[in-house]
Amino acid sequence: MYGTEPEDFLRMLEDQGNCCAICGAAFTSDNRPHVDHDHSCCPGKKSCGECVRGLLCNSCNNGIGRFKDSVNHLRAAVSYLESFQ
Repeated sequence: MYGTEPEDFLRMLEDQGNCCAICGAAFTSDNRPHVDHDHSCCPGKKSCGECVRGLLCNSCNNGIGRFKDSVNHLRAAVSYLESFQ
């Protein structure tokens, strides 16, 4: 589905310390890793494998997806949240 071999997935998991690349939450049976890829390369759920970025928890994967992978939108969200601190 993501154009990667099982050993590539396991290597990413090991390289990330079995944790989400964004929030650092440990992957468990209740918090499984999700493969993140650049949707500008491969829109949809499938990937060529070249645009795989890393492994994320469900929350972080959904979060960046809802922001449409836009750095500008994410920065605006950070600024918005910081304005209330």
